[in-house]
Parts: sequence; C-alpha cells; structure tokens
Amino acid sequence: MNAPRKFADIPGISSHTVEALSNKGILETFPIQTLVLDDALQGRDILAKAPTGSGKTFAFAIPIVERIPFDSPKPAAIVLVPTRELCVQVMEEFEILLADSELDVAPVYGGTNLESQAKRAEKAHVIVATPGRLLDLLNRGLLDLQNVKAFVLDEADRMLDMGFQPQTDRIEAAIPKDRHTMFFSATLDGRAGRIAKRYTTDPIRFEVERPEGEETDIEHRFVKVGRGTKMATLVEILEAEQEKAGLTLIFSRTKRGADSLNRDLNARGIPTEAMHGDMPQNVRERTLAKFEKGELKMLVATDVAARGLDLDDITHVVHFDAPDDRADYVHRSGRTGRAGRKGLATCLVTDEDEYVMGRVAEDLGLEEDYLAAGLRIIPPRLAYSGKGKTGTRHLAGWGTKATTTHKRPGPRR
Repeated sequence: MNAPRKFADIPGISSHTVEALSNKGILETFPIQTLVLDDALQGRDILAKAPTGSGKTFAFAIPIVERIPFDSPKPAAIVLVPTRELCVQVMEEFEILLADSELDVAPVYGGTNLESQAKRAEKAHVIVATPGRLLDLLNRGLLDLQNVKAFVLDEADRMLDMGFQPQTDRIEAAIPKDRHTMFFSATLDGRAGRIAKRYTTDPIRFEVERPEGEETDIEHRFVKVGRGTKMATLVEILEAEQEKAGLTLIFSRTKRGADSLNRDLNARGIPTEAMHGDMPQNVRERTLAKFEKGELKMLVATDVAARGLDLDDITHVVHFDAPDDRADYVHRSGRTGRAGRKGLATCLVTDEDEYVMGRVAEDLGLEEDYLAAGLRIIPPRLAYSGKGKTGTRHLAGWGTKATTTHKRPGPRR
C-alpha cells in the first residue's frame, strides 16, 4: 500500500507540478504522500499521523497547488506551522512547486516588519504562517480569511505543546467552515486528536510509521555534574569530541541562558553562536545559514529555536540544561543520527534534574546507561516529599514507554 508511486501517474497532478518536482530530482512519492495524495487531491479532509521528515509537506502542498485556481480570491490557503524555521522550510518546498506558476506564496512570522509582511500576504494565494503573527494581522484588520478554501495544520502536536491552541482556535474560527482541512501531527491522541476532530469534517485518517530498516543510530550518554562543574564538564566534552564531530547542537533551557552560555564558551576559546526567539529574524537566518554550511560548527539554541531544524550533518547533541520532559528529550536528541549517520546525545544531569531525567531514562529504556553514570531514579513519593532533592523542576509530558531504537524515514521531501 505504501509502495512509491511516480507523481506523473497520480490523477490530479498536473504536468507543471511533475516537471517542477522532476527538476529537483523528485520523481516518486514517500509513504505519507502515497497514502494521502489521492484523497487530498479530491478535497477530502485529512488526518495524518506522520513523523517529522516523512515528506508530509508535499502531501499537503501538492493538493493545495493543484486545487487553487490562479484567479481565486486571496488568500485561498493557510498553512499553520509552529516555528519560523519550519515556516521557511515549508515556503521553500512550495516555491519548488510554484516555479513559473501564476500562484504566489507568502510567509507570515514574527521578527520582520508587520505592515510589509501584511501587504505581501494579502496578495498571495497561499500563506504559510506561525499562529501568533497571523492572529496579530487578523486582530489589526490587515488580513481577511473569508476566502480561504484550504486550511492546513503542520506539526499540530508541537503547536499545542508550545501553547498555541488559543491562537489556532481563533484562526480556525475566522476561516469558512466550507473548506478543505488537512491536519498533520506526530500523534493523533489526546488533545491533538480532539482538536483534529473539531477542525475537520468526515476526515480520512492515515498513519505512517518510520520505515523498517531505516533506523537512527544514536548513542545516549548521561553525565552527572554539580552546579560548579557543569561548564567545565561541557568544555571537556566539546574538546574531546571536536575532531570527530560534524555539527554540534547545544541546548539551553532559556534565551538568557543561551546568550550566557554562548559568551562563556567563547571566553574559553570555543567558537559558538546563539540562536533563540528574541534575536532579530535576519540574525537568526544568518546564524542558521552559517551552521547549515558548516562555517559554524557549534550552535547554542533553545528548544523553540531548534524546532524544525533538520540537518543531516548534526552528529552531536548536548543537553547542557536537561529538558523538562520526555518529549523534549526525544525531540532534541532526534536532531542527530540522521540520514544513516551515527549520532551522540549527551545530557548533563544535576541533582535537581534527577527526578525528571530518571523518568525519561525509564520511559526510553535507558535505565542501565543512566544508573551507570552514578545517577538516581527517584520514586515519585520521595520526589514529592522533598527527599529526592529535586528542587522545583516539574513533571510533565509523560506518555507510553518508548524503545531505545528510533526509526527514521529517508531524506526529507
């Protein structure tokens, strides 16, 4: 059922789209595209469970491009994404499809001039947007969504995790109910599933898992540190792995922490740059471009800034600040070990982190490595009584137990 199909053989895909894809060496579908395209091209509402990097962008972009007449009122389609970085990536894939086309696509995200962005958006057939900035344009009366015929939520679970549900609800309410809705998420359970049901009408549900045999090879390391030894330990790790490393992504929990960590590393002779949401968009894009090209080998980033970062050359991830939950640990660590390469995810764990990280290790089947580092798995009754010395770190986001092997799809489409 998931066997690749040639785009040229799929009814409803124009020769223009086939040629545009072919010019980029894209001839056949990925599994999620194989499943979704026939029904999406007919205008059926879609619920799709698909991991990041599975090729889902073309699964919704192709039906949008094929179903929007060039003379339709604008904007005709809205694609919501959780981050600016993902907005840029989705834009790039739409631009592949729209080469030499009369259709236009525009980005809407924070950090750029609002009025000039609004002027471009109101003239575009397709808008790819982050929820906060799009709602800002709506509230200011700079954009009207009454002509929208297609509505897509991409990485919907991440949007919910980032607290965007109030914005997405208000945007959805501003779009006519007589529309084509496609909902893509890594999970369709819980809150994501409830919202998907509310946003769609008689949807067809599809699920694609990571293909067998295409697995990441990520080594997970846990290192016990004290507050006073944390920076010195990080420097030792970076220097020890420097010759073997490709690109290294270092995670900080806060924007201020990312700036401080970046300054401290530079002061110790380790060239890094920081990337977080408070930086001007042009600075973020310039920094990311240097990292992608390998001109910058080490990047300090917050969780939000690194979401959507999909680079095959990241060989090392370091959790300088331990994550707040299992989902963030998996998402951060999954930035490495891509395209069949080996990856290393190292987490520095203080006493205050042990309760949360012990649960992460248990959920992912990494207890042996965690305990071997001299760390404790603290029972909840001890943590809540204060005997586990867990400080004020909170417990959040626990789900079903995962395995130590994380399967991945092939190259991103």
